[in-house]
Amino acid sequence: MINLYYILTMKTINSILLTVIFTTMSLQTNAQRNYIVSSNSTFEVAGTSTVHDWVMKSTEGTGSANLTVKDSKLAGINSLNITLLAESLKSYKTSMDQVAYEAMDTEKNKNIGYVLKSAERIDDNTWSLTGTFTIAGVSKEYVTQVKVTSNKGAFILQGSNQITFGDFEMAPPKAALGVVKAGKDLTIFFNITLS
Repeated sequence: MINLYYILTMKTINSILLTVIFTTMSLQTNAQRNYIVSSNSTFEVAGTSTVHDWVMKSTEGTGSANLTVKDSKLAGINSLNITLLAESLKSYKTSMDQVAYEAMDTEKNKNIGYVLKSAERIDDNTWSLTGTFTIAGVSKEYVTQVKVTSNKGAFILQGSNQITFGDFEMAPPKAALGVVKAGKDLTIFFNITLS
């Protein structure tokens, strides 16, 4: 009787230990983790004008993400929030920058923002993100296709969005007494490292 009780007790203990070990291994290989936007992330806005094409760039984006990582691979994008100081965007020409800041009314609207609403995996390296951009104090939802790669535990998100000044209730900027006028279409490019 004692031997049977001992055997049953040991089997129960072994079963519990195995459950704990497998649960721990599962949590380690499929875990939600918090990340921050790294300082080597880049953000660009590109457009056209009646004189030449132009680009404004910034490396001053900040933000955070919560990702599900399984066996060192991205399995889920649960949240992503990015803030970019509008006046950190710079071109090669100060006068052009000033006209852009006026269009965004950066005195009232200091930041450009992005908040993820949902993420869907398309294939091993491609995700479709639905999120809200806030520019010049106006918010608009977009779907963005993003290429995702990994590097030493960090994840790199690369993508772009076609937008217009009108989407955010802005008039295309003008300079030189209206002789130089920006085109209505813009492209936002981003290369975000989450580490």
